[in-house]
Amino acid sequence: MINRWLVGLAAAAVALPAAAESVNVYSARHYDTDDRLYEMFTEQTGIEVNVLEGDSDELIQRIKREGDASPADIMMTVDAGRLWRAEDEGIFQPIESDVLDERIPDRVSHPDGLWYGFSQRLRLVFYNKENFDPDDLETYEDLADDRFKGQICIRSSSNIYNQSLLASLIAEHGQVDAKEWAQGLVDNLARSPQGGDTDQIRGAAAGECELAVANHYYYLRLLNSDDPEDREVAEQVGVIFPNQDGRGAHANIGGAGVVDGAPNREAAIKLLEFLASDEAQRLFAEGNNEYPVVADAPLPETLQGWHQDIVLDDVNVSALGRNNPTAVRIMDEVGWR
Repeated sequence: MINRWLVGLAAAAVALPAAAESVNVYSARHYDTDDRLYEMFTEQTGIEVNVLEGDSDELIQRIKREGDASPADIMMTVDAGRLWRAEDEGIFQPIESDVLDERIPDRVSHPDGLWYGFSQRLRLVFYNKENFDPDDLETYEDLADDRFKGQICIRSSSNIYNQSLLASLIAEHGQVDAKEWAQGLVDNLARSPQGGDTDQIRGAAAGECELAVANHYYYLRLLNSDDPEDREVAEQVGVIFPNQDGRGAHANIGGAGVVDGAPNREAAIKLLEFLASDEAQRLFAEGNNEYPVVADAPLPETLQGWHQDIVLDDVNVSALGRNNPTAVRIMDEVGWR
């Protein structure tokens, strides 16, 4: 059985139970498949998993507030920008693991072993099939071209996914060119940023814009929905994987690290190593229709046969976090709201 709590006023005084051997996970992931992952881990190792759920900032503040008395062994979240926030607050400790070093690509792990990526999410461009020729756009850089003035839907600058996309352009082109790109993108907006990623895809399907920027799994949710109206939205848009003839598509991660002062450090490392196994990789990614990070791990069913041979940007995702403050500043300067 998985012991699970939510962060909040009602959970403020919760003390995670002690077991003969256990590991305490503070998680910003909320997927049913994670329960199966933890059950498998317990079956294989005898180590019980206790889970405290909340959003990333809540979890970071809770760990800081708990201080040396924190029972947290692992913090798990999504997006390298959020992992960087936790790293910047001193949440993680470096670890060494031959298993993780062998299984997890360098591109999706922290250079000093502070955290590791376990699934990948691609930020792609979606287009209105009726009104837009996909051959007209090949790269993220093209989104700033004035050919596309008044044609783009994208969510606000407060969204971490957009901050990380701009951070990747800073890593590739430097601050000056990245700011020029951001200004061009803002000039090309079809409407003021509003809603989430699904709303951008819906906007493209409805003809409110010709192009929408969103993470791939939002599209897959629509495509595989039980609601025929959702599936119709997905059928009205096509997918562009940018920069396939160059550095590759922008990929972010869901990941985790061992908390500084973790009371069950060795059990925590064992859990991270387990998450790098083939079956765990499939389940970890399946929860949100994401891609595993281990190259030969089986794909979730929703991704089998769907754009498997993709060139991905090989920048180490830790750069997305380091560049986050600069990205946020640039967004403010160019009026990206």
